[in-house]
Amino acid sequence: MGDHSKSGINTMFNTGTVVGVSTNVFGSGFPRTFIPSFQWGGAAGFSEYNQEKAFATAERVMQRRGKQFDSNEKAIFSSVFELTKSYRN
Repeated sequence: MGDHSKSGINTMFNTGTVVGVSTNVFGSGFPRTFIPSFQWGGAAGFSEYNQEKAFATAERVMQRRGKQFDSNEKAIFSSVFELTKSYRN
């Protein structure tokens, strides 16, 4: 499971499921076994998570942990977003 990814309570995963960065998996049933970065959804389907919203969420989470979501972090997120674009439908 990638950085800044989340899953809902009682979310089920098959063995070996790969979940990308900044992904939110929820709902009943087993999601597919490869979930690209920046996706939201579950067994019923996924949609792309807006990059700016992902930045804002990561910034809030890191701030709660006394860390800063700086330009380096933003550049890494942007690179991952672009590099994984072909995997998202």
